[in-house]
Amino acid sequence: MKKAQRPGQALGYEGGRPREGDILTRRPLPVWDRIRWLVLLAIIWLLLTFTVMGDNPLIGFLDACRIEARVGWWVFVLAGLEVVHQVHLLICEHSAAYNQFWLNRVWGGLQRTNHRRFSDWTRFRLGRALFWVLLVVVVAIVTGKIIHSPPALALASLPGIIWHEIPFVIQIAFYLIFVVAQFALLFWFLSRGGVDVYYPDDIKTRFSDVWGQDHVLERVKENMIFLENPEVVEDRGGYVPGGILLWGPPGTGKTLMAEAVAGETGKPYVFVDPGAFINMFFGVGVLKVKGLFRKLRKLALRYGGVIVFFDEADSLGNRGTVTQGGAPGGGRGTATPAFSRAGCHGFSYLSADTQWMLAREAMASGLAGPAEPGAGRNKQIIGAGMNGGGMGGGMGTLQALLTELSGLNKPRGFVNRVIRRALGMRPKPPPKYRILVMMATNMPSALDEALLRPGRIDRIYKVGYPSKAGRIRTYEGYFAKVQHELTEEQIDKLATITPYATGAGIKDLVNEALITAIRDGRDVITWPDVLKAKQLKELGPPEDVEYIERERHAVAIHEACHALVAYRTRQHMEIDIATIEKGSDYLGMVASVKPEDQFTRWRSEYQADILVSLASLAGERMFFDSDSSSGVSSDLEQATTVASYMEGFWGMGTTVSSYSSARRLEVGSPGGGGRPGGEDSSMRARHALADRIEDNLSSLLGLTETILRDNERHVLALAHALETHKTLSGEDVTAVFEHQRGPLVDGAPYADDEFIAQLRAYHHAAAHAHREHSQPQLPLPVAAPAWAIGGVIADGYGSPAIGSSNGDGSGSGPAVYGPPSSPAPSPPDGSPDGRA
Repeated sequence: MKKAQRPGQALGYEGGRPREGDILTRRPLPVWDRIRWLVLLAIIWLLLTFTVMGDNPLIGFLDACRIEARVGWWVFVLAGLEVVHQVHLLICEHSAAYNQFWLNRVWGGLQRTNHRRFSDWTRFRLGRALFWVLLVVVVAIVTGKIIHSPPALALASLPGIIWHEIPFVIQIAFYLIFVVAQFALLFWFLSRGGVDVYYPDDIKTRFSDVWGQDHVLERVKENMIFLENPEVVEDRGGYVPGGILLWGPPGTGKTLMAEAVAGETGKPYVFVDPGAFINMFFGVGVLKVKGLFRKLRKLALRYGGVIVFFDEADSLGNRGTVTQGGAPGGGRGTATPAFSRAGCHGFSYLSADTQWMLAREAMASGLAGPAEPGAGRNKQIIGAGMNGGGMGGGMGTLQALLTELSGLNKPRGFVNRVIRRALGMRPKPPPKYRILVMMATNMPSALDEALLRPGRIDRIYKVGYPSKAGRIRTYEGYFAKVQHELTEEQIDKLATITPYATGAGIKDLVNEALITAIRDGRDVITWPDVLKAKQLKELGPPEDVEYIERERHAVAIHEACHALVAYRTRQHMEIDIATIEKGSDYLGMVASVKPEDQFTRWRSEYQADILVSLASLAGERMFFDSDSSSGVSSDLEQATTVASYMEGFWGMGTTVSSYSSARRLEVGSPGGGGRPGGEDSSMRARHALADRIEDNLSSLLGLTETILRDNERHVLALAHALETHKTLSGEDVTAVFEHQRGPLVDGAPYADDEFIAQLRAYHHAAAHAHREHSQPQLPLPVAAPAWAIGGVIADGYGSPAIGSSNGDGSGSGPAVYGPPSSPAPSPPDGSPDGRA
């Protein structure tokens, strides 16, 4: 009886269903549940009795009952056992001690013994075999009783009896079922494939084969411990993480890491093909998901655990929601706001109200903030623009996967869920399936948020670009598999000039260097082979075209100006390569790389970048009488973009306020002033920003012109080296500027004032030909080898011993001039060939 609510008493819920452990007796059964099996046995006995009467019409009902009482004794035995069973249940419902004795001592002891003697997999197979044997025996006995034959003979003749006894209508129904079964078989066939199972002995990959990702590997190894010894966590009240997401750029080793996990743990490794869930028919993907996890559960029981790896998990798709931007867990439904990206997370220091206001403003305006200029690029390329002018997780597949990932604790099996419940028994809980789900993707924003929640994917690791130390270790690992002559210093240099190189890219580079060596008839990789392979992979093969001479000189001057300003002003980057060989979308380029891993950028660095970009315009105007080409378009675009971010967003200009916030809040911008025509605040802000950007670019352009004017001889020297060799490494560019010996170029001749005078004369001839659209009247000068400068022999490293260079940029001794096709003087025996 419900208690009456007292006046003034607060409403509250005082009842509730008691916990399982608080109930010591068995729950009372309804009347039908008590008698249903006795009713069923009575019906079976009556059917057997009527069968006796049907075989002999002269026998009456009472005689048939007496006959069947002697023959069908087993029915009374089953009925007696059911009566004893119901009495046992009735006592359990009223006696807590009796119920707990059978529950904990008898059945509990038997279950504990079975768990000690048999594994989960063995019990599963024995239970299934026992079920089918029992079913066949029951069918054989019942059939034998009906046709008065031995059970074995009755079982053998059962299919024929069924076929001949069923009416014609049922045969028609059977034909219809057969037709439907063909479609079911078709769907079953379509649901196969796309899933490969590799057993422990099939996988040879180990953790020692994964290089450059040590910080991620340590975390993954921790999951290995949990898979092998789950009691470490579970005995302390926790649970074993069951899902790992590896995300990052392509080629960083995500798949290799998953293979190493399978190879180290000795568990089966199930590889799910990215296109396994892309199907033509509705429902096939759902069948594939259910079949996959059915297989995983069996493997987990048999081997004590299993690893399933979904490669390219973004192919699973999402359910149409707006996904987070940039990385998993970045926020619900929005891209990462500008105020919480790229830098110290100042957003977290604000109050909750201020955070919500900024986030609401960003979402309402649809403004996610400006993208970082050059984001995702592994180097800065100057002059490259000088060109003269699913389906996936749809149709319920993703939903089925989400259900399977979080529904592994349901009672499973027909006998467990149906038969035991029909017998009044509680279904057994499933065993603990040790299934480690691993996923890999390079598009985490394409994944559904529900897939990434804890309980499905518990750990999310970024497998990013390896650090310099990681690249060195990866290079060492792949070079150890081939013959090479590289020193530790050269491998360190290679790791420096290949920032953001992935494991797959490093492997490909080493292989291309080996092919280059084999092409030259060698088995050993040398440093020049590596540089050639690097240039081929980054720039591709050059187009088989030749510039006309005046255009070749103009392109060389353009790139030399970039390289000179970069060498003089850009301290945060090193020149990697300079080339005037025409590519697919450029006539020439100067590429720079960071000498060390740096994650912040400074105002002075951005100003240096702008100086390098403006060098092409300033140089063409200076060397070609204020004329300039359309090849500076991409350079001006880069300079303007960087200057815009400096002025409007990064606080590196004359003002401090953010242009994006001023535009969103419509408060104008500092320095906008008033303009005729009644311009609105947004227009004034844009005009003010444009004025500040133009002033900054103009002042930096003047500084660039000064740098080029002071280094005019070095520009001509590098332009000559580019026209001679077409492609130079960063070390060769440095050698030209410092008058030293490089891997390809000897820079000593460029210290000779007389040779520089010849380069000036050739440039004037090329500039005149440019104005007149004719051919230069002078041939391209040829630098004398170092051993010939001053008429003396150079030492073994190509540095002149006497009379070549004073080390301060000046030099003495004559240079040898002539057309590019004329042979240089031959060096004496035993001296270097003087390549220049």
